[in-house]
Amino acid sequence: MEAWTHDHVFLGADHARHERRTRIVVALCCAMMVAEIVGGMLFRSMALVADGLHMSTHAAALLIAATAYAFARRRANDRRFTFGTGKFGDLAGFTSAIVLAMIALLIAWESVARLIHPLPIAFDEAIPIATLGLGVNLLSAWLLRDDHDHDHRDHGHDHQHSRDLNLRAAYVHVLADAAVSILAVIGLVIARELDWLWIDAAMGIIGAAVIANWALALVRAAGAVLLDVRPNAELVRSVRECLEDGSDRVADLHLWRIGPGHNAVVATIVSHEPQTPNFYKRRLANLPGLSHVTIEVERCA
Repeated sequence: MEAWTHDHVFLGADHARHERRTRIVVALCCAMMVAEIVGGMLFRSMALVADGLHMSTHAAALLIAATAYAFARRRANDRRFTFGTGKFGDLAGFTSAIVLAMIALLIAWESVARLIHPLPIAFDEAIPIATLGLGVNLLSAWLLRDDHDHDHRDHGHDHQHSRDLNLRAAYVHVLADAAVSILAVIGLVIARELDWLWIDAAMGIIGAAVIANWALALVRAAGAVLLDVRPNAELVRSVRECLEDGSDRVADLHLWRIGPGHNAVVATIVSHEPQTPNFYKRRLANLPGLSHVTIEVERCA
């Protein structure tokens, strides 16, 4: 790279660590997915099959996340990507959310069919598998916990735009998996004790609703980044306050996220006494998360 140029590497600060942990969780979930789906089919538990299918979407989503991490890292210096590869995680989150929504519909359909035509369940075999699935989900959540914990401790104005949505999707997903696993265990225990076979299918429907709700939330969050929606109003106000001083006024301002913890700014300033672009860039130097700043200056007519 020439001395007068700059790179466009806008990956998250903990990109490598998140990639490693995501790969570990993928392996855990794939193993548990096979056990739950096979066990559910053998022991005729719709809740267990639903949890296994949800685990499969979890494994698929995490595989997409791991692939996005790897691709973003390997292509970080590829100049074909105008603002780098920081958004690959957001694209991965959006894709996994669409897949989850489709699986939620499938689980709901199968659960309704099981309500209409219930089948006997081998409870003694199904319950231990569902409990093991819950344990795997909790372990997965523990492995992915750090980024989530940081989000709750960080109350600064850069809270939202600094999030790694790829890891956040994985973390929220394993929490949703844990909730579905709990529903599966509860449904199986109640059905065994009270001989209510319908409760198992009802838990499958509730599990489908949990998946659908999570998918919708992720679509909104990732879609906002992919469509270059402004990260938050407070950051926009901070940029304006830093740039507008004396006769300097912001005539045009574009602010969008280009990666976890990285935002781009393009601003046009009009002034009776215009300064150089670097003068205005220095005003923004103390604002965190502004990684690519472009300033255009015009004299006020």
